[in-house]
Amino acid sequence: MDLRRARVIEQHRAPERAAIQVQAGDRVTLGDRDTEWPEFVWTALASGLGGWVPSALFDAERGQASALQDYDTRELDVDHDEVLTLHREIAGWWWVENARGDSGWVPARKLELLDD
Repeated sequence: MDLRRARVIEQHRAPERAAIQVQAGDRVTLGDRDTEWPEFVWTALASGLGGWVPSALFDAERGQASALQDYDTRELDVDHDEVLTLHREIAGWWWVENARGDSGWVPARKLELLDD
């Protein structure tokens, strides 16, 4: 598989909350949509931990829902001019990998796609 690369054009820092993982079939509670990223909905796990997950990954819009696929909310700290490998994009965010092998989500608007 030919993976694309991107250069960071604006630094990104992950939020100071624990990342959550949702597995396909997990029952969750969906809350409000994010005002900056309206494709994301606040998702609470049975444990009470929560995080922002794309609403398209659930079988309902609000309240109780089941996850349709796995998702990890982990974001990656990246610095200006860092070059990243792109793996997949969803809802305006890329799952990326840095040169050290660390992975996480970064907003697409903070990246410049490179032509190889």
